[in-house]
Amino acid sequence: MIRIALTGGGTGGHIFPLIAVVDKIREKNSSVEFLYLGSGADLENKVMNENSINVKYIMSGKMRRYFSFLNFLDFLKLPIGLIQALWHLFWYMPDVIFSKGGYVSVPVAFAAWLYMIPILTHESDAMPGLANKIIGTMSQRIAISYPSTRKYFPESKILLTGNPVRDDIDKGDKEVFIKKFALTQSRPIILILGGSQGAQNVNVAITNILDDLVKIAQIIHQTGADKYEQTIKMARNVGIKEGRDGYHPVPFLDISDMKNALSAADIIISRAGANSISEIAANGKPAILIPLSTAANNHQGMNAYFLAEKAGAIVLEESNIGRNMLISNIEKILNDNELREKLSKNIKEFYHADASEKIAQGVLDLAG
Repeated sequence: MIRIALTGGGTGGHIFPLIAVVDKIREKNSSVEFLYLGSGADLENKVMNENSINVKYIMSGKMRRYFSFLNFLDFLKLPIGLIQALWHLFWYMPDVIFSKGGYVSVPVAFAAWLYMIPILTHESDAMPGLANKIIGTMSQRIAISYPSTRKYFPESKILLTGNPVRDDIDKGDKEVFIKKFALTQSRPIILILGGSQGAQNVNVAITNILDDLVKIAQIIHQTGADKYEQTIKMARNVGIKEGRDGYHPVPFLDISDMKNALSAADIIISRAGANSISEIAANGKPAILIPLSTAANNHQGMNAYFLAEKAGAIVLEESNIGRNMLISNIEKILNDNELREKLSKNIKEFYHADASEKIAQGVLDLAG
């Protein structure tokens, strides 16, 4: 029996790639047991339970690159998290650690290093965060998604894999999605994605132009669970009620709904997290990317502009998503067949169908 410990942050950008790799590992070897060490976020619990993976929690402080009094409080959490990680790993004693990064992963990786447990970490962004830079020094292998990331890690450890996504993410059913949301095929469908937790600035920008947007398209708007009520209130303030006029806000799209939504969408407006980009690329959809301006190391901006350089997406800064800019870019894509085809073709180059396979094999190789 091979034992594998998984660790990562509590967002969908970490959790769903972990599960994609778990699925591949299980295909390759049925005698594998998994333990997830995470922050205790609701999404972690839900997804890990659905995939029959035991969960343990680690206390860990966020490593901010700016001054905040919270840095002092969070610094005190690090030794507690390390003790917890040492305790859980001692009793579980995995053969290998697969880390997706994030501040929760740091004490887990350090505990694994002390126990001499091999680590494979995956960096999904064009520029690694501080956590993965630290974890990379303790890892035997580092899987990366962008060639430009090579310069941040020792070449001898690097494996260029791309970002792992579920095998069926490009096998959605457009007809099922259209029927579920009472859409019509005669009007374009725009899918708005702010990541698993939503994006308040994107929600505000979309609701500000909603009165014009519903005149040219049907809108599926993933708001984030915590931001749903506020978003529908903003929409009502401009005279648009949820479920009417072609506007369909949803708190969260699960795996099944997400792949169907990606299949149905004519345009996707999204944050520039690595997982979102990979899922859009897998479906070859024209995209407008709005990077999170406060993301650590501007990693979303780096991801987005790497695509823009290859003509794989249109990128708008958060500070530049006013009514005219958003509407004009949406209309440009809808009205220009050549542009749509170019964006669709070029973004597909960022989909690595074998990413999960490569990483799964790398994890199993380290497990011995």
